[in-house]
Amino acid sequence: MTTTTPRPVAAEREPGDPRLDADSRVDVEHLAHVLLGHYPELRLAARRLMGDERFHRVDGLPMDEHRERVLGQLRVLATEGDVHRSFPTRFGGADDHGGFLARFEELTHADPSLQIKSGVQWGLFASAIFHLGSERNHDDFLAGALTLDVPGAFAMTEIGHGSDVASIGTTATYDPDTEEFVLHTPFRAAWKDYLGNAAKHGQAAVVFARLITARKGEQRVDHGVHAFYCPIRDPRTLELLPGVSSEDDGLKGGLNGIDNGRLAFDHVRVPRTNLLNRYGDVEPDGTYTSPIASPGRRFFTMLGTLVQGRVSLDGAAVTAARVGLTIAITYGNQRRQFAGAGLDEVVLMDYGQHQRRLLPLLAETYAAGFAHEDLLAAFDDVFSGRNDTPETREDLETLAAALKPTSTWHALTTLQTAREACGGAGFMAENRLTQLRADLDVYVTFEGDNTVLYQLVGKRLLTDYAKSFQGLDAVKVARLVAERAADAARYRTPLGRAIQTITDVGDVRRSAGALRETATQRALLVDRVETMVAEVAQALRPAQKADPATAWALFNAHQHELVEAARAHAELVQWESFTAALARVEDSGTQQVLTWLRDLFGLTLVERHLDWYLLNGRLSAGRARTVTSYIDRLLTRLRPHAQDLVDAFGYGPEHLRAPIASGVEQQRQDEARAWFKAQRASGDAPVPEKRAR
Repeated sequence: MTTTTPRPVAAEREPGDPRLDADSRVDVEHLAHVLLGHYPELRLAARRLMGDERFHRVDGLPMDEHRERVLGQLRVLATEGDVHRSFPTRFGGADDHGGFLARFEELTHADPSLQIKSGVQWGLFASAIFHLGSERNHDDFLAGALTLDVPGAFAMTEIGHGSDVASIGTTATYDPDTEEFVLHTPFRAAWKDYLGNAAKHGQAAVVFARLITARKGEQRVDHGVHAFYCPIRDPRTLELLPGVSSEDDGLKGGLNGIDNGRLAFDHVRVPRTNLLNRYGDVEPDGTYTSPIASPGRRFFTMLGTLVQGRVSLDGAAVTAARVGLTIAITYGNQRRQFAGAGLDEVVLMDYGQHQRRLLPLLAETYAAGFAHEDLLAAFDDVFSGRNDTPETREDLETLAAALKPTSTWHALTTLQTAREACGGAGFMAENRLTQLRADLDVYVTFEGDNTVLYQLVGKRLLTDYAKSFQGLDAVKVARLVAERAADAARYRTPLGRAIQTITDVGDVRRSAGALRETATQRALLVDRVETMVAEVAQALRPAQKADPATAWALFNAHQHELVEAARAHAELVQWESFTAALARVEDSGTQQVLTWLRDLFGLTLVERHLDWYLLNGRLSAGRARTVTSYIDRLLTRLRPHAQDLVDAFGYGPEHLRAPIASGVEQQRQDEARAWFKAQRASGDAPVPEKRAR
């Protein structure tokens, strides 16, 4: 695969250049194929479609015009974009869940508003009908959602509860006399908010509400949160239906091509058959039935079917980071600033600090991309039915909850750094970096607030830690706890540090050699996760026998440590995915460069948490210093390959649409250098003041 982006002169080194090892050249075409992952043809097809200017964001459009443009793009996608891919063949799909998301992520190149609005329509509204509904619901509602004949909203989030879906206030009370559910918003904080398609375009919504039943003469029973299909606007006039209220969220910090809004319901009646009843149903007389007896298990099973939103945001964040780095590194390989040892000004990428800012982010973006492909494979395994068990679903949900926060926060950091690295040019709207960051900003708080998701991961880590003690008698448990405590104590004494110092003495290369070993990096990253989880688990042990208030206070006191343990786990997952991906690279030179890039990622993680490794005795002061010095060495090795590594992302000018990454800057620099060279050669150049004295 080749790109049409002009390659900067500065990235091409002459044979014999000491900064370019002949045995470690990057085969860009091969690497590009590796990066396309499990669905190369689907990704390339979607990328070609997104190269069509019909789908491109037009900067400066007023909000209303932007919304209408994105709706029009959505209608084109409905006919040309293979958006039904994850749905059954009888609805024009291919039962291909992983391929659906792979194509969906590519929409980010065109306009994140298009990606998210299509996610609302097909990834949330239509998918909720499909995954939470029965064949009856599919027959009644799915066709309209898939063809976009019925634009829809996904009405889950409420103003007053946010991520706490189990505590929402909206109710759906069954009336056996009319065989209808009565949807009602009992107070202002129960309004549904931040809903795509709610302000203007939506004609129906999947509404999440507390299902309440009461057979005649019996007590009312709250069966917890369920989903209901509810028309909200007249399809001909687009006027709100009786009892439905809507407010426009208005101008946002980004994603203004989406008509986000609020919805409320004043005793709105829908037929009994509008309950999406795969996991719970109500008979005409009001009898409630469910294939899952436990209300808690039922709730989490229903939410688990919607995990694809988090999976897709992880992929979209990787895409945005790749775009930002391609723009910044391409510009950095062309833009010159300040004279170096010779007369020529120096390209930005040759400055050590510029490399320090961008190349570790490039390494992390590669790690995030490989981890996303593993997440996509796990998602497809579960949703295709090939490996769908309660355990694999739980694993998938935990993996998505770990990676989505990590990649979305990384995308924001990357886009901001890329903007700064491009100076004033990066602030120009035409170069996309500021708008991309604005659009990606909300990714860290929707489809699960990032901190809340890390907390879910932390709780799963604690559960797995507790399971490691199951089946052991009291004596063995005590022995295991004592061994782990002794191990921690050993690291915190001078002994462990002294061993490293003795091993490394007299030869810095020994220290660096240890750090670049895959086994050493893995041991450092794994040890940090295991130690952090064990410490939190031990700190929370008294909560098991405490009253609820004391237990909550104890958990709250250690919430930060739990979240940090989850973050460390997510970083380890990304490193492991990067390491596993090295084996899929067949070209030896490319594999060598990627190994350096993996080492840069792993050691950047160690450097980022160097205080922990020092305080816990995992690294001596000498080896800790070597971490930073070896990172600097890796930056020097990787510098000549920076352009190849972003070219392998496979973006052409039609995807980047940033003039500073188009080759224009190279032309300007060449013109300036030619002018100064000619002036010096003419002998007519003015004499600098210092020389004139």
